[in-house]
Amino acid sequence: MWLDDAVYFTTGPGEQKAVNLAGTPHVVITTGCNSRDQGLDVIVEGEAKRVTDRTMLERLAAVWATKWDGQWRFGVVDGGFAHPDADVDGPVLVFAVKPAKVLAFGKGPFSQTRDRPS
Repeated sequence: MWLDDAVYFTTGPGEQKAVNLAGTPHVVITTGCNSRDQGLDVIVEGEAKRVTDRTMLERLAAVWATKWDGQWRFGVVDGGFAHPDADVDGPVLVFAVKPAKVLAFGKGPFSQTRDRPS
């Protein structure tokens, strides 16, 4: 999810993503659609930082619920999110990535661009 000049994502504490982030915070996030000739693919490079501030977590939980029409409802607990359907040991971890570089590829008509935020 994009909010306040950062991309936010979640992962369970025992998932491979969390294990990888414990080793290095440098990430590449991709998003787009599976169509070859329409849509926009976006690639964000940056450093993932864990979000633990309760006020920010509460704000993110509210935005997540709004963005996904209530399908993703997170509760806020110390250190992250609680999800009623999640079978995880500990809180769902939340990370923010402020982009160091963004690449975008438009499809149909094809185009591309790059940006390095200051």
